[in-house]
Amino acid sequence: MLRATTNTVNWGTLPVAPGRRICALLRVKAGWHRVSEAPSSIAGDTAGVGPSESTPARHGSLAALSLGALGVVYGDIGTSPLYALRECFSAENGLRINEANVLGVLSLMVWALIVVVCVKYVGVILRADNQGEGGVLALLSLTRAGAADRSSPRPRFMLLLAGLFGAGLLYGDSMITPAISVLSAVEGLGVATHAFDRFIIPITIAILIGLFAVQKRGTARVAAVFGPFMLVWFLTIGGLGVAAILGQHGGHTSVLAAANPLFGLNFLLREGMVGFMVLGSVVLVITGGEALYADMGHFGRPAIQTAWFVAAFPALLLNYLGQGVLLLEGGATVGNPFFEMAPSAALYPLVALATGATIIASQALISGAFSLTQGAMQLGYAPRFTVVHTSGEAHGQIYVPAVNRTLMVLCILLVLGFKESSELADAYGMAVTGTMSVTSLLFYAAARERWGWSRLRAGTVVGLFLIFDLAFLVANAVKFLEGGWVPLAIGALIFVIMTTWKRGREEVARVLEKGRLNIADFMRDVRQAKPHRVPGTAVVLTANPDGTPLVLLHHFKHNKVLHEQVVLLTLAVERQPEIPDSQRVYFQPLGDGFYRVIARFGFMEQPKVDQVLRQLAPLGLDVRRGGLTFILGRETLLPTGQSGMAKWRKQLFTLLMRNAPSATAYFEIPANQVVELGAQTAF
Repeated sequence: MLRATTNTVNWGTLPVAPGRRICALLRVKAGWHRVSEAPSSIAGDTAGVGPSESTPARHGSLAALSLGALGVVYGDIGTSPLYALRECFSAENGLRINEANVLGVLSLMVWALIVVVCVKYVGVILRADNQGEGGVLALLSLTRAGAADRSSPRPRFMLLLAGLFGAGLLYGDSMITPAISVLSAVEGLGVATHAFDRFIIPITIAILIGLFAVQKRGTARVAAVFGPFMLVWFLTIGGLGVAAILGQHGGHTSVLAAANPLFGLNFLLREGMVGFMVLGSVVLVITGGEALYADMGHFGRPAIQTAWFVAAFPALLLNYLGQGVLLLEGGATVGNPFFEMAPSAALYPLVALATGATIIASQALISGAFSLTQGAMQLGYAPRFTVVHTSGEAHGQIYVPAVNRTLMVLCILLVLGFKESSELADAYGMAVTGTMSVTSLLFYAAARERWGWSRLRAGTVVGLFLIFDLAFLVANAVKFLEGGWVPLAIGALIFVIMTTWKRGREEVARVLEKGRLNIADFMRDVRQAKPHRVPGTAVVLTANPDGTPLVLLHHFKHNKVLHEQVVLLTLAVERQPEIPDSQRVYFQPLGDGFYRVIARFGFMEQPKVDQVLRQLAPLGLDVRRGGLTFILGRETLLPTGQSGMAKWRKQLFTLLMRNAPSATAYFEIPANQVVELGAQTAF
């Protein structure tokens, strides 16, 4: 029994009413009014859009947005040349440096970029947007599994679990990326002199602290600086590659033959298990592919595609081929092919440029973590965190302080724990390949369910993706003990937190539902009792769109008084990213000064009570007349054996609830207008 463990929580909108239930209620149009004068058709359960449908317009020219995308989205994949080819020929893999092996590895890299990034993400997955938003949760919301619960058919429920675990792996990626990127750049100082060796870790930590400190300035301001910087970076690494190919080191245009996929296939067949193990390092060239999908809401698909094909992709190809030339000429004497490509006079400037680029590389995953957190909160899989919108024009640009602080601490711990970027590479590959595999599975479900693709069409496309995804995943799985366990542990922890939060909310809501009174019966009691009505408006937040809030019952029972106007407000989160203002707010007069108001928000929006109340004024419902009071319920949970949750999950749920921001802070309700009434609930 857990009776000794209690937790005081705010149940203003916990859980947020499900979108399907709200839509079904609003389809019964009698008595319901919409605030907007737009056409009266109800949108219903618009869970997402297909690849051919338009996405929200982004502010700014395509050139400006593409430059911003270059800085925010492609920093991660853009700095992979610092360590990718080096890791393929590391002592751990035991691969000899000769022409056949160099061309074979380069061929695998080239075709990994073409198939996984060009075809899969930039060409196909980016079209699977949910009204302009991307990422694992946005893709999950496009499938029927996005609304699944424990009673759903097993395949759909398993797909839901896979999507949540993929989201957890993306968080792991967000922690590892800043650590390995910055550390690999600072390690470039060791190419010039070993005098800096003891300062590499402190310098890396200082840079990471500075990186996370600037996140509060917002994606737009960061992109304004990062975009031009990354353009210089891509021009530089592309130029180094061209110089190596054409003759800075004697010229070796034979590396261009790596564009032939047969070199890669022959390499795998010839080297056997060693060649397969090298795939675990080849995957490093595509790190950041998932980030460009997760960050789509910040810049839009056209800008991301333009930035890739115009700048990032050609520069990466040229640099990898240039490093191949250096390996062919220097053989085993080459320790760090990226930095050794540069002339000695340019080494320190290149280290400085690489350090700046790796700082920027982390931005893609950090921004993606913010977007992922907001989506998880609104879909009911994460506690409420404070979300700061950093742009008045671009909705998707947000900053989540709690997530930012957590990522910073964990990144520093990873640097202190692994100490070298080579050690972190094993963990990095596992996080990337796991998330990519989940994305492919979710895309298959979305293509079949949302867009009506045949099994053959969807299976052919996704089968091609999985050939690469699963090969990379298995190659990294053998490195479990060398660091691959880290992202899996992080993903598992996030998965447990999300599923526990969702389950806990459902169980508590089920308990609270048992004591709920039908609104018609409550109104009858009010008419019979004829309580004193004080001036002003009481806004009662409730998750149930058709019952009587428990906090209102307690208020009426104990205080025996009501306000002249009582607004029962339900904030409903739908499975689409944004809700048009014309379909946002509905209200229904219940009589005797009572009104039912339903406000619909997308899962990428932050519900704000004040915004909803302002939209009621055009219909003559002046909620501010005579004063405004918000009545919230504060339930004290008494964990017992009543629900089916395990003891440890109840303890975790109460811990999460205890540390979640209050409804007053999250919905930006003025604290001096809030009245809280407490009650104990056995859970």
